[in-house]
Amino acid sequence: MAKIYQLSLPLNTAVLIPDDSPVRTLAEVLNQLDYTPIYQDINRNGRPPYDPQTLVKVIIYGYMNQIYSSRKIEEACKRDLHFIWLLEGRNAPDHNTISRFRQKLEDFIEELFFQFVVKLGQMGEISYENLFVDGSKLEANANKYTFVWRKAVTKHEQRLQIKIKEFINNINQSYGFQYSCEQEKVTVEQLKNIKRSLMEVKRCENIEYVYGKGKRKTSLQKDAELLDEYLEKQQKYDDFKSTFKGRNSFSKTDKDATFMRMKDDHMKNAQLKPGYNAQLAVEGEYIVGADISSERSDQLTFVPFMEKLKSNLPQKHKNIVADSGYESEENYTYLESENQNAYIKPTTYNQINKKRFKDQIGRRENMLYDEELDQYICQNGKVLSPLTTTSRKSKSGYTSKVQIYESENCSGCKLKDKCKKSKGDKRLYVAKDFLRQREKSLKNIQTPLGKKLRMNRSIQVEGAFGIIKEDYGFRKFLSRGEKNVKTEFLLLCFGFNLNKLNRKGLRKKKGVTLHELKSA
Repeated sequence: MAKIYQLSLPLNTAVLIPDDSPVRTLAEVLNQLDYTPIYQDINRNGRPPYDPQTLVKVIIYGYMNQIYSSRKIEEACKRDLHFIWLLEGRNAPDHNTISRFRQKLEDFIEELFFQFVVKLGQMGEISYENLFVDGSKLEANANKYTFVWRKAVTKHEQRLQIKIKEFINNINQSYGFQYSCEQEKVTVEQLKNIKRSLMEVKRCENIEYVYGKGKRKTSLQKDAELLDEYLEKQQKYDDFKSTFKGRNSFSKTDKDATFMRMKDDHMKNAQLKPGYNAQLAVEGEYIVGADISSERSDQLTFVPFMEKLKSNLPQKHKNIVADSGYESEENYTYLESENQNAYIKPTTYNQINKKRFKDQIGRRENMLYDEELDQYICQNGKVLSPLTTTSRKSKSGYTSKVQIYESENCSGCKLKDKCKKSKGDKRLYVAKDFLRQREKSLKNIQTPLGKKLRMNRSIQVEGAFGIIKEDYGFRKFLSRGEKNVKTEFLLLCFGFNLNKLNRKGLRKKKGVTLHELKSA
């Protein structure tokens, strides 16, 4: 009996995907980007590589749907209709292929991301008018018990140096060496020179090292082994100090991660964990800039972040809106030099009208100021006159001028205990440029436009972090090292923007960049 064969035709997956599906938005946008640098980087030897453009689509679509693992992306490429449609008839990529390509993307993902942002500007989705900036801590893929602290390393190194100098004095007496230990620090190179001298003595006197139970070591062997121990520890401390790079801590598991105070958990317990400071710049609900920093303070990340946006976007934004964590004279001065308007809330904005703040009579804000005479008058009627001018240098190297005012005489003042704790007359340290810049920013945020921008900052950039952490469930990085973490974060922001573009199209809100204030 003849066998009957059934004819099977390939399934046209395109007809099963709705026209308004996010995967169609992704394909339409990513097909317009320039992938030339990635193709030029491909090694032409050996087996032909998997198509880079297809891998970019697959990985970003995974991030759009909260699929971050390379193994789960591979599984989705075999089972999910949308991934299969993106592959355009190609076999599903192996998870190793996906993982290796994602690591390779660190050289190209930022360029692709900003190409997309420029496209958003051409589509009228962003207007380079109002930029909302904020930062948030995200946990690193590192063990929280592998911390290294700068203070501890400094303390242990000082103790080690004392032992090393005592050791050098002893071997100088024992072997007739003339090594100096008067310097502040004995370096690794100096210890290596001492070791070479000890080895020369060993060779000349034909001394044999012994090991094992019941064997008696010579003084030379004991000294050489102790020197090796000191040398190993000093090399370790030098390596730690070079890893800090201005930070106070790092994790041994991920040396680029810094220990940061994370937000309270559900039990209101503050968490100190290794993490990164993620920075976002948002306009029109789209992420137009993203960066990763090992610096805990938002203040010190602001200028490098703005410089990165300046070099990658076709034009600068007119208004920069940020919270009080970014307030500093350096940041104000930078925005003035770039002719950008600062809408930054002062750090004292929420406390200045409270009774507890007003009871602190020693604060400059609670004293009268005579602008003509350039004098402050305290609560007891004492005059604080200009004494001298000094300068302060920030961690980033920015230098600000500070005017020092001193009271005429605080002895016998009945309010002295409430006003100051230190001895001597009351002094005020006033950075006049900073106060002028703060006053200007305060006036900006109190205007109708300023109130509208402050409301939009809480909706747009804080909302973006809320979606990433809560809706996407992204609270901890999978990769290690600042470069890999940055690639991971940019892929996440890429997926966020594509989802936002699709949803704004469905809600017919394309081109809307600001939410309007609603009256009560």
